[in-house]
Amino acid sequence: MAVACTLGVDVGTSSTKGVLVDGDGRILASATRAHDVQRPHAGWVEMDAAVWWDEFVSIAQELREAVPDAAVAAVGVSGMGPCVLLTDATDEPVRPAILYGVDTRATRQGERMTEDLGEDEVVRVGGSRLTSQAGGPKVVWIAEEEPDAYARARRLFMPASWLVRRLTGAYALDHQSASQMSPLYDVEAEAWDVPLWERYARGLEAPQLRWAGDVAGEVTDAAAARTGIPAGTPVITGTIDAWSEAVSVGAHEFGDLMLMYGTTMFLVATGEETLRTPSMWTTVGAFPGTRNLAGGLATSGALTTWLKDLTGADYPALLAEAAAAGPGANGLVMLPYFAGERTPILDPDARGVIAGLTLTHGRGHLYRAALEATAMGVRHNVETMRAAGADIRRIVAVGGGTQGDLWLQIVSDITGLVQEVPAATIGASYGAAFLAAAARADGEVRITDWNPIARTVTPDPTVAARYDAQFARYLELYEATKTLAHDLAVLQKESV
Repeated sequence: MAVACTLGVDVGTSSTKGVLVDGDGRILASATRAHDVQRPHAGWVEMDAAVWWDEFVSIAQELREAVPDAAVAAVGVSGMGPCVLLTDATDEPVRPAILYGVDTRATRQGERMTEDLGEDEVVRVGGSRLTSQAGGPKVVWIAEEEPDAYARARRLFMPASWLVRRLTGAYALDHQSASQMSPLYDVEAEAWDVPLWERYARGLEAPQLRWAGDVAGEVTDAAAARTGIPAGTPVITGTIDAWSEAVSVGAHEFGDLMLMYGTTMFLVATGEETLRTPSMWTTVGAFPGTRNLAGGLATSGALTTWLKDLTGADYPALLAEAAAAGPGANGLVMLPYFAGERTPILDPDARGVIAGLTLTHGRGHLYRAALEATAMGVRHNVETMRAAGADIRRIVAVGGGTQGDLWLQIVSDITGLVQEVPAATIGASYGAAFLAAAARADGEVRITDWNPIARTVTPDPTVAARYDAQFARYLELYEATKTLAHDLAVLQKESV
């Protein structure tokens, strides 16, 4: 007997993940394809969009083979973002996709656009200042730095919308993703700002705007032949991975904060008001009537992976040694800005710093300091959000980093926050599958039924004072080393 299910696929920074989920939210099968980003120059992070479609096709085929009696009733998609993929009139990419805030190449374009429009106007229209996270300056960078490629460009995609295009032929982008194309999207009007689109994205056709859970189209005959998904299967519009992750754990209600542990760390606070603050990202939510204040660290899992590769140790060994190192890592303070930093300092030229090293420190101390550094970054973001007016009542943790206990405990200890961890933390692909199920359901489908909270992580009050002092040192260390870090960043760029 056929099992009705939904397929969810998410294109992430380091891998593409897919799940087949039945009507009760049970994961029937999962698949992953690892991939690498390209870093051709300092500050550049890009990816060939062909990988996104090839991995989707491969995952869809594997999942169907794993569950032969699965009847895919709907498809959900999500992906990293905001990314800028420009294609020509035949949907051939004119260059690799430029990734989200970890790619800092368009800093000058953002500064010039701010000078042209005025910061107040930029914030009024798009909700936020133009930082490395904003998509608009990246479009302008291609136009200015690669004019031949831009001359061929006709359409704009992100990973989720690219998959929708290949599956259905629809040219659509969800409102949440569009709101990160600042200053091309008006957050209050929930529409493209036509004059600014014409000014900064001239020659490009603006995608149709839909909400993340809206059906964008149906699987075409050609896509069915490639993927094995039946022609006519509905495909939702989808959204950026962090927002799909928030959906996957039910962290998208007013007062919720989603904390995503991944290659980078991402935070999304949901409310009713449009909150504007210079050092965070104001966006439209995944659903009508919601607004988000969001932030992100440029490294988190990427930093721990770097240390693992550098030391040659495996994760279990490093975690055991980090636990033994104890709070404060025997007097080490690390700045996790190894790829610059996004919020709240908005400094692409920030650099990693490890202060307090002695010959007595080992790899376990370094790994502990790295975990604590990311937790300090989370605290810095949370305090900035609250200062801007965010009403954070509930913290839900999601992502690969939630599988172990130590990192979660360190984050709770340093922030003073209780974290709720759901039963399934597979992430954005699960959220995409849920949105697809909700789009085709006759009645209400609730994520709390699919994915209830399994455990909570509570701060240890005995280490609060120690970590308060450490956080003050963390903030002081950045200010004390900022000028030198910027000088070194210039040298690094010149040496490429």
